[in-house]
Amino acid sequence: MASEKSSSVLQVTSSGGPLRMMTPLTAQVALRITAIVFTLIAISVTVTNGQSVAVFGFKFEAHYSYSTAFRFLVGANVVVCTFSVLSLIFVSFLSRPASQHLKNYFFLFLHDTAMMVLMISGCAAATAIGYVGKYGEKKMTWQPTCGYVNEFCNKMTISLVFSYLAFSAYLLLTLMAAHNLMPRPTE
Repeated sequence: MASEKSSSVLQVTSSGGPLRMMTPLTAQVALRITAIVFTLIAISVTVTNGQSVAVFGFKFEAHYSYSTAFRFLVGANVVVCTFSVLSLIFVSFLSRPASQHLKNYFFLFLHDTAMMVLMISGCAAATAIGYVGKYGEKKMTWQPTCGYVNEFCNKMTISLVFSYLAFSAYLLLTLMAAHNLMPRPTE
């Protein structure tokens, strides 16, 4: 009986503090709220980011909407944020004993996997463009642009960090959902 209880509760310790128990439902809710917050921060930083500079007498403007990869990142963040809110509602229904069917956990696993893959694809696309913007591509004779629009590049880096954090939250959620699908030993 004690082993059944330990498989459904996560133990969290803090230095110098008492031992607290966190249920999988609480962890799910916390990670989904965390993903919502991270995606909202990433969206707001990206959408408000822009910089204009004059280079050799020409006005040069950097804005996220000029890059398809950055637009894709914003779109991925919006979709993940929206579906995170919806999945938060779905998870609240899973807390009811009548709704704890394996099928519901399977749909949650599919959802979390899709959101994780969408998030990492947006992050990867924006990271690739950010890398070229920062370092250029000598073989293609593409010059780095971050030396001219440093503020824009720094803010995009901040947005990418929060997007990767949202991905990490969904990676943990996917692992938790997969764990819920594993067969339980019967006694």
